[in-house]
Amino acid sequence: MKSGATKASGEAVQTESVRGRILNTARELFYREGARAVGVDRVVAESGVAKTSLYRWFPSKDALIAAVIEQEALDRWKGWDRNLGRAPDSPLDQLRFQFTGLARYISDPRFRGCPFMNVTVEFPDPEHPARKVATQMSVELRKRLKGLIEQMDDIRDSEELTDQLLMLIDGALSSVQCLGKEPLQKYLLHAADALIAAQSTRKN
Repeated sequence: MKSGATKASGEAVQTESVRGRILNTARELFYREGARAVGVDRVVAESGVAKTSLYRWFPSKDALIAAVIEQEALDRWKGWDRNLGRAPDSPLDQLRFQFTGLARYISDPRFRGCPFMNVTVEFPDPEHPARKVATQMSVELRKRLKGLIEQMDDIRDSEELTDQLLMLIDGALSSVQCLGKEPLQKYLLHAADALIAAQSTRKN
């Protein structure tokens, strides 16, 4: 009995590692070259798995793209939570830490645009499964931003500030290819501070 259980456990780990290898390979290729440009055969070849294994886990290419974007979202929220863990208890400081983290993310040499924006451009159909994940990502980001802002007791209009900061984030993610990473890293937090100060009821 013990031997059979051990064998079953080993097979489960091996199977899961196959799924992870497929997902990680697709994630890298889709981000670097675009999801539309990379075919399933390319993912199979570079991941070193059989095509039947890929379709066992992901019944279609669209399902694979959606799984990649879901993993991107999970990692993004892990980063958000790490930033909160590093920040003091002040909601203002927690908000500022998120923009500092965003600046680091944009400055990474591997950064090639926001994966959620990329998939939105590639798949304009709002019913595409990956597009749905990207849309939900935006909804959740707004919810989290607003949650921090509403904890600040000196903001005139939390709705307006939430949307202003969301537009700033989207602008930073989409402008890096034109403006370069250094200016965005330098001024992103300053711009966020200016928007927050403009909505503050406290006198400078």
